[in-house]
Amino acid sequence: MPPNELPPVVPSDVAAAYQLLQRGAFGEAERACHRALAASNGRDPHAWTALGVVLREQLRVTEAEAAYRRAITVAPNYIPALHNLGALLSQLERPEEALDALDRAGALGLTARELHMNRGRSLAQLYRFEEAERAYVQAVALEPRDAAAQSNLAQLRFMRGDPEFTREIAAAASMYPGDIRLQLALGDLLRRAGNLAGAEAVVRTLISNSGPVPEARSSLATVLQELGRLKEAEGEALEAALARPHDVTLIENLVAIELAIGRPDEAAPFIRTQRLSQPNDQGWIAYEATAARMRGDELYRRLYDYGRLVRVYEVEAPPGWSSMAELNAALVQALGTRHRFAAHPLDQSLRNGSQTARSLLTERDRAIQALLAAFAGPIESYRAEVGDEPGHPLTARNRGTTQLSGCWSVELRQDGFHVNHIHPQGWISSAYYVSVPPEVEDSRAKSGWLKFGEPRLPIPGVDAEHFVQPRAGRLVLFPSYMWHGTNAIRGAEPRLTVAFDVVPSV
Repeated sequence: MPPNELPPVVPSDVAAAYQLLQRGAFGEAERACHRALAASNGRDPHAWTALGVVLREQLRVTEAEAAYRRAITVAPNYIPALHNLGALLSQLERPEEALDALDRAGALGLTARELHMNRGRSLAQLYRFEEAERAYVQAVALEPRDAAAQSNLAQLRFMRGDPEFTREIAAAASMYPGDIRLQLALGDLLRRAGNLAGAEAVVRTLISNSGPVPEARSSLATVLQELGRLKEAEGEALEAALARPHDVTLIENLVAIELAIGRPDEAAPFIRTQRLSQPNDQGWIAYEATAARMRGDELYRRLYDYGRLVRVYEVEAPPGWSSMAELNAALVQALGTRHRFAAHPLDQSLRNGSQTARSLLTERDRAIQALLAAFAGPIESYRAEVGDEPGHPLTARNRGTTQLSGCWSVELRQDGFHVNHIHPQGWISSAYYVSVPPEVEDSRAKSGWLKFGEPRLPIPGVDAEHFVQPRAGRLVLFPSYMWHGTNAIRGAEPRLTVAFDVVPSV
């Protein structure tokens, strides 16, 4: 079942579809729904809703939306279809439409925590933060042990500048000390907020109460790595991976720590296995490149060929705009109204700044839409310039059409920067500069400059080795697997950017 969607109460002719779905038999489940629809001449809202759930589980979101809407056409007051449509639209970052469906479900009597979760997300996407917080509070009041709802509430409060942002989840964790997911969520929130001592205490208490749970040991390893206690981190990560050798998340944590210690040969077998099983996974390509660099392997230069793969474009003004200066001035105004958070999101790379609450791909603002259109030319130029060499993880996928996958804006404020990261959901990634502070002109300090090659956490001898100077109107395109971050800006004038990922159609 997709997250935050409600299974409807169904008659017997649809129940089989849900049973098949639980077993992962998507094709059979879909056929069962169509049989039920045929039997009812397309008039069964239960069957349409079940079909929507089956399609959503297969990520066929356009078809899922259509199925939910057919259910509502047949039965306008059918609560599960209204709620599930709202949940889907919220996940697609179409909050206005989502709230319409969700509020109709609520008016008809739905009070489930999933409703409040989805309303909270939609309200946050609309920058209605107080209402979003109230919705999340309602969700956790109904089920304090819902780790996802607790995390959403805590992160929203953190971004709003609330110093006691973990109060609800901390109270729930104290009430349910044996709830592993809840304890891990609290520890993760504290770690991401920089409270490493607090995170370590939470996870060690969990291990004391519940035993050496692999996820807990791996979580502890992450905290210890960030504290610089690498030998302890290695021991915890190794035990976690040995206990669950097929868990990719635990294996990845061990690999990151082995590289940080300076042991690429120990990490290499795990990396090879994952590269074979997940050839397009951007994170494993990044680890492969890092290990190759540490060993002096020429593969590194193929993967991190900055001259070929990191390219800079001065974007041309799209139709309707006299210059990029005019468009950027309009973007400063449009994006300024959307940078309302006091602090950065806990699950993203930026520090000391804010990020827009929803994808810019769903925004209707004229300037934003013009900018998105202006990116098409540079993207096509980049693809032509890097080529389609087989056997290379970037260029081997350079065929067919492409689309933007996620687009957001970041405002870095005083002492703001991006920690080094990659884009796991991308193929080609980007940075477009809307406005930059004067300090970026200093080529010695390189404040606010984009840097490449340095992993997220320090590895001896593996430093940043390529830099790009920000300039208003400049777009930088590069492989999503490349480690990249920024130097901090020091002055009070912010740096405003737009970023997006590109993915191939095939």
